[in-house]
Amino acid sequence: MSNTIALVDDDRNILTSVSMALEAEGFTVRCYSDGTEALRGMTAQPVDLAVLDIKMPRMDGMEVLKQLRKQSQMPVIFLTSKDDEVDELIGLTMGADDYIKKPFSQRLLIARIQALIRRGDLAVRDREEDDQGEPVIARGPMTLDPGRHLCTWQGRPVELTVTEFLILKSLAQRPGHVKNRDQLMDAAYGEHIYVDDRTIDSHIKRLRKKFKAVDTEFAQIETLYGVGYRYRDR
Repeated sequence: MSNTIALVDDDRNILTSVSMALEAEGFTVRCYSDGTEALRGMTAQPVDLAVLDIKMPRMDGMEVLKQLRKQSQMPVIFLTSKDDEVDELIGLTMGADDYIKKPFSQRLLIARIQALIRRGDLAVRDREEDDQGEPVIARGPMTLDPGRHLCTWQGRPVELTVTEFLILKSLAQRPGHVKNRDQLMDAAYGEHIYVDDRTIDSHIKRLRKKFKAVDTEFAQIETLYGVGYRYRDR
């Protein structure tokens, strides 16, 4: 079965050209020209990945993402205007997996989509091949269960996107060991896919925010400026 992509943009030319390119790669594409229509459609018929334009009439991409995250952790890629750096950062901290600036290369967009889909497919396959899944990681009050994509802190659930979960798992596997941004990029996106350093920083910020919503004293993810990040086990 082909993976289904929701393509959401108020620019008809983008909907037409990008959907044709994705279909040529074997994807099934559902096109939406505004956020309200897209949210309604994706709620009725879930997709494997969504590509959202940030600036749209009726409901913008950020509001669509906010509503989607109440019901799904599926991968989301934002399309942003060239100078919308603030929008990019806000979008990532809200839980988007990636962003691409307009005007963009269709080849780049397809590569990013394929990387996120492949990552999800590998996770599902690993769970199916091994009933036990990956070993549960326990670090003090935190428990990570990769096989079920579950994270808890002090016994309370912490809802994470796939990207956030993979970054946290990479850090927690070797507590005290510093991981630079390139290593975390590889853990979250796979090798040979480049994302901006700010993308990792924004995901880290989002992780901290989610844990602090459960425990205001959470301080396990440490920043070593100019080096990277590490998970503190104490």
